[in-house]
Amino acid sequence: MKEVMYVNGKFLPADKAKISILDPAFLYGFGLFETMRSLNNKIIYFDEHLKRIRDSAELTGLISSYSIIKLKGIIKEAIKKNGFKDAYVRLTLWKTGISVIVRKHKPHSAQKYKKGFNICISRFRQNEYSLLARIKTTSRILYQLSFQEAKKQGFDEAIILNNRGYITEATRSNIFFIKDRRLFTPSIECGCLDGITRRAIFDLAGKISLDICEGNFTLQDLYQADEAFLTNSLMGLMPIASIEGIRIGEKKCRKITNLLTKEYSCLLR
Repeated sequence: MKEVMYVNGKFLPADKAKISILDPAFLYGFGLFETMRSLNNKIIYFDEHLKRIRDSAELTGLISSYSIIKLKGIIKEAIKKNGFKDAYVRLTLWKTGISVIVRKHKPHSAQKYKKGFNICISRFRQNEYSLLARIKTTSRILYQLSFQEAKKQGFDEAIILNNRGYITEATRSNIFFIKDRRLFTPSIECGCLDGITRRAIFDLAGKISLDICEGNFTLQDLYQADEAFLTNSLMGLMPIASIEGIRIGEKKCRKITNLLTKEYSCLLR
């Protein structure tokens, strides 16, 4: 079955979905996007994703003529037309239009979740003072370069530090670590995105009486953690096995990570 995409008012086969190379979205990366997951024709945290892109549009001046209600209808129709039970959904907004891409979601294997990610530290830095650090723009060169660098070296992901040397996030994920039954994550002021799944973890931590600490954390804090994991809307929770070859939580059983993963899976269902 051919993938069907929505571009500027039309549903089109993927090979027919195009925009002009003169469009500012292409020339300057002047756009916003949200990546969502659809399970059984339902978008997880649908309202939260749409609110975030709407708020980002107001901040950047990318005001769209598409209302939230209209966007919901288009996305639901795109999911229906593609017919995937478990789908990756990307909404992109730019000055002259929007697009919706729906593809079959290809999750990591159960073995990968059991083993966890081996990650490195990017040589590139995030500007924690920039408003753009907290918005999902289509200008992704910092994240792409960091991710490519990680893959080239044989790692699964890369952590990005800010100009002060504090942890911000991974290239496409928020980061959490656990020490002495307390959950730690970089604050928004560090330059990380306020992820949708990040907020879900806050809610789940409250359910299991786990204290949450947002703040400035160094790599040394992370190396000394009992457990650590990454989060995003498509991946859910992914344990971190090692950072630059240093094992995280040696001989630990990831008890809290596994508990949060279980709670998150129940939330999805």
